[in-house]
Amino acid sequence: MDLDLRKLRYFVAVADHRHFGRAAEQLYIAQPVLSRQIRAFEQELGCALLLRTTRSVELTPAGKQLHEEAQGILKAVDAAVRRVHDVDQSVERLVVAFSPGLHVSEAIRAFTARHPEVEIDLVPLHWWERDAPLRDGRIQVGYLRRPFNDSGLRTIHIGHEPKVVCLSVTHPLARRHALTLADLDGEPLLDAQARRTSSIEEKLELVASGHNIALVPQSVARSYSRPDIVYLHVTDAMPVETCLVVAEDRRERRLLDFLEIATTTLLQHSARTTAVN
Repeated sequence: MDLDLRKLRYFVAVADHRHFGRAAEQLYIAQPVLSRQIRAFEQELGCALLLRTTRSVELTPAGKQLHEEAQGILKAVDAAVRRVHDVDQSVERLVVAFSPGLHVSEAIRAFTARHPEVEIDLVPLHWWERDAPLRDGRIQVGYLRRPFNDSGLRTIHIGHEPKVVCLSVTHPLARRHALTLADLDGEPLLDAQARRTSSIEEKLELVASGHNIALVPQSVARSYSRPDIVYLHVTDAMPVETCLVVAEDRRERRLLDFLEIATTTLLQHSARTTAVN
């Protein structure tokens, strides 16, 4: 079957709001029309996506999976449309993504100084996206942390950064100067297996509330300082590798120029950061 993108966008709006009325307002359509479109979408897919009651709307397991898949699908479609418009209007554009806590501003400034005619779009990545936006065409180059599936990708090593543990200031371990992994045994660790958070802000809010602890790269700790959270070094935790990543088959001249400039700039920044530590 062909996936109806209009109905998919309707479904995402309902899934985001968990409410037909608010979703209809966002989409500028009548609520009964939206309800009919969602039911038709479910019939086309052959499975229920939503559990409806008089007071709430919840996602079925199939609905949760589609909601997750839809984020990448719709972003990829939007990126393709933008690329078509860029070609039509003779616009040179470079789309650069970065993982939470990693900074590409120095590389962008250095590149723009040489190529002011190129428009730069910056895309912050969610924790779970990793290499997916490179593969579906949403981005051209990523400044990422391992692990990710690097098959079909060209990776350029930039550096390593240590992991730190993120604790509520009220946690019994918060007054220590450093910890080991053994110190964290039995602690409720917040990771993708335990609970997928939508943002670093959500993750830190859960930690600050005292429900969980989290292991995060040091650059995240530096970027998200707050008074109700303590970051402590974990002396025996494996460091995380950072790297620039592009698809192996991408050979656009401006992309290669950016890789050369960004590699030099980010390696210098990584060396300075390591020296300070």
